[in-house]
Amino acid sequence: MPSKPAPIKKSPAKKAVDKAPEAAPAEAPPVEAPPAEAPPAEAPPAEAAPVEAPAEAASSAEGEATPAAPAEDTAAAEGSAPAGAAEDGAAAPAAEAPVDAAPAEAAVVEEPPKAPTPPPPAVPTSAPVEVSVDDVNDSSLTIKWKTPETIGDSGLDGYTVEYCKDGTTDWVVATTELTSTNRYCIKNLTSGDLLHVRVVAVNPGGRSEPGTLAEPVPIREIVERPKIRLPRILRSRYIKQVGEQINLVIPFNGKPKPTVSWLKDGQPLDTKRVNIRNTDRDSIVFVRSAQREDSGVYEMALKVDSFEDKATLTLQIVERPGPPASVKLVDAWGFNAALEWTPPKDNGNSDITGYTVQKADRKTGEWFTVLEHYHRLTATISDLIMGNSYSFRVFAENQVGISETSAITKEVATIQKTGIVYKPPEYQEHNFTEAPKFTTPLIDRAATVGYTTKLLCSVRGCPKPKIEWLKNQMVIGDDPKFRQLSNQGICSLEIRKACSFDGGVYTCRAKNAQGEATVSCKLEVKQTILPEADKEKGK
Repeated sequence: MPSKPAPIKKSPAKKAVDKAPEAAPAEAPPVEAPPAEAPPAEAPPAEAAPVEAPAEAASSAEGEATPAAPAEDTAAAEGSAPAGAAEDGAAAPAAEAPVDAAPAEAAVVEEPPKAPTPPPPAVPTSAPVEVSVDDVNDSSLTIKWKTPETIGDSGLDGYTVEYCKDGTTDWVVATTELTSTNRYCIKNLTSGDLLHVRVVAVNPGGRSEPGTLAEPVPIREIVERPKIRLPRILRSRYIKQVGEQINLVIPFNGKPKPTVSWLKDGQPLDTKRVNIRNTDRDSIVFVRSAQREDSGVYEMALKVDSFEDKATLTLQIVERPGPPASVKLVDAWGFNAALEWTPPKDNGNSDITGYTVQKADRKTGEWFTVLEHYHRLTATISDLIMGNSYSFRVFAENQVGISETSAITKEVATIQKTGIVYKPPEYQEHNFTEAPKFTTPLIDRAATVGYTTKLLCSVRGCPKPKIEWLKNQMVIGDDPKFRQLSNQGICSLEIRKACSFDGGVYTCRAKNAQGEATVSCKLEVKQTILPEADKEKGK
């Protein structure tokens, strides 16, 4: 039975054109299969891309002719087989042909496509961080961790948790499959075992470096986790003075009995200076006589197996400050003196809250406080006595008190005594002179015969004006029928038992050195009209 010829691969130098518009495919004559003893055609060079033949062509019967692709759509080359495609883009079956088959038509030559750049190989992540114990009892252990710092482009598939007993190297995988959470509980453990635990991150690049627990974990029931109950007074800065006794009691909880350790400013505590006494319920810090060097940040650590609690307290030992570094007299003028000083070199381990300034007369030498709780570094002292000399001193002050010593000025402020001539102030005398002026005028009146009537007006002026009354422009004078009065500027003229001849125009005239003023009114005297009956009775 003749053997089937090997498929012929295309040459990279020549390719078939996918489509041939406007040309009808021409059928090629069938090619007889070579005899069985003929060797298969040699394969083209290694760099040529092989063209796979459809299944129909590969399963053709022995000695059966295979139809060839259209001549216009085929590309012929030595040792190559024709391949065609229909106009609608569907692939046509390729026929196997012998090596000596001639191409029907020259094919279009194209450049081979470049192979795509392979992606970079995947790399493992970094190790999981902060692996710690979350819970433990006599049969299980729960651990937790944080995501690795470096994950990379490959992502993260999950974590695997492994453990081994202390003293062995046989690591047991606790997770049956990768876990995506950052917490895992290892179950079915034996009570009393001491286990090492590690966590490995897995991604397409492989396993990461393991993140391990710092210490092995004993598998046993923790009755009560460690908890420090720091008193409220110790949650803020605790202040004591130098020489005072310190006795601090910090209670805590935890079963079995926790292990207590202390640090000061990150270093082991000096038990010669600070005495620590621990019980099942509290830890006591005792200092017999506090000193400045006892100040600092104290850290208490409470530990039960793999569980730990920490608390910090700040201790500040203070004392009175030193005196200001220097003080000097800047200037003295009139009854004033200007001072200036610098802060103390030793503030007593506490902030400076103010200064106290005192003065002393050189004659008596007694000191008097002139400024207290003063916050500035310069001051002006006033109300000094003329002819005296003064010295000044300044104390620094903090929350404990004022400094034991002071800084004193080297210079002396002398208030010069100068002659002073008293010159009384000059006041300009006010001129009160004023010409007469009537403030209330006369009003026209009507009087009845036989009745007394009175005319009134008011006048002012300085000096006091002289008052005259006139009737019909004639001075009345000392006529006994008329009574003239003038009191406090009120002028009046009384007309006794007026008759019809007393009617007319009355004028009041006021005179002084500044001038004169007049005011007038009209007086009408009416006769009483009696009824007729009264007249007859009168006759």
